[in-house]
Amino acid sequence: MTGRCDGPPMTSINTPTKLDGAALRRGFADHDAATLTALYADDATIEVADARTTPSSPLKIEGREAIHAYHEDILSRDMTHEVDTVAIGEDSAGFSVRCAYPDGVRVVCVATARLVDGLIVRQLVAQAWDSTI
Repeated sequence: MTGRCDGPPMTSINTPTKLDGAALRRGFADHDAATLTALYADDATIEVADARTTPSSPLKIEGREAIHAYHEDILSRDMTHEVDTVAIGEDSAGFSVRCAYPDGVRVVCVATARLVDGLIVRQLVAQAWDSTI
């Protein structure tokens, strides 16, 4: 016995990929829809529940192209976006975003996401905002 190991050499270790939390923060801070959209799988879905789109009839955004348009719409508004908390695991993530319009109206958004290979495949968003009445 020579102590030699036959077979192909191991060249890399396959480690799970995680969602890029820094890119998530950067995308909101820089109002960069492309950076945010890159965090989603091609066939991802987002469901949004709020006062207008209730849990029994949420807004559904399906596919990367629609998700990009959704992000462009939100980020083009005259408001600030600050990611408050981010928690990332191997197959799930959660984050919150605090927003403010120049007139003082505040919005808070919380989201949970299912991840596959570090990309969001399904996201649920609940959001609330100050009444302007």
